[in-house]
Amino acid sequence: MALERSAEHGYALVELANLRAADFDLDRLGNKASDLGLGVTMTMGLAPDADVSSGDETVAAHGRAELETAIKAARDVGATSLGGIIYSAHQKYTHMPSPDQWQRSLAAVGQAADIGCECGVSLVLEIVNRFETNLLNTTAQGLKFLDALGDDAVKLHLDTFHMNIEETDPEGAIRMAGDRLGYFHVGENNRGYLGDGVIDFDRIFDALLDIGYDGDVVYESFSSAVVDEKLSRACAIWRDTWTESAPLAAHARQFLALKYDEAQRRRRNLRAAG
Repeated sequence: MALERSAEHGYALVELANLRAADFDLDRLGNKASDLGLGVTMTMGLAPDADVSSGDETVAAHGRAELETAIKAARDVGATSLGGIIYSAHQKYTHMPSPDQWQRSLAAVGQAADIGCECGVSLVLEIVNRFETNLLNTTAQGLKFLDALGDDAVKLHLDTFHMNIEETDPEGAIRMAGDRLGYFHVGENNRGYLGDGVIDFDRIFDALLDIGYDGDVVYESFSSAVVDEKLSRACAIWRDTWTESAPLAAHARQFLALKYDEAQRRRRNLRAAG
């Protein structure tokens, strides 16, 4: 039903949470999306017992295995990318990141990127706020990580919700990312209806046009009415800003199209004025 509604609302892409072959018919799901004209991407957050940056080798090994399984599931469902918090656990840490944690994460992501290359699935590392990881909270940190990784196929995954918390200049951070931005989440600061919060989407879309970004722009919003309890707790969804997904999705699609069109018009006017 979610796939059909996404297509009805005019979306070109659906982002699926981490899928396990034991729980889903991945071929059927991928074919269904294709029949509806929908592209597919996949996202995930590693659990604390699968933290690839952990100093506990059993935990780290579990995380590396989880990444491999997720990449292969993404391949089998026809997803073009795997994003999210795939470099550490999706949790609030109680300690500062250490150089060893950084190196373990780099090694795990490098290994996963090689598997992704074999499977035709690109990796995009989501930069999230301090309450969901201790490792990559800003675009600058993400770029430093990519520099150390040395794999041009791995890109950054930015999200307006997280940027609103961590970046002093979200639009500048987008411009800083430049062609290393591989995936983009749009979300309001309260994770509710777009336009109901404080994020300046005019400036966000101006920055995306400035860097020539032509990748996926994906709306993300959470409500315990539709999100499973585990993820709701991980994302601290203690109150619902909405309960009905259909009107939310319809509004978001119209809002994003409007903001993109307005940004293009401003760009044309600036060129004409120059």
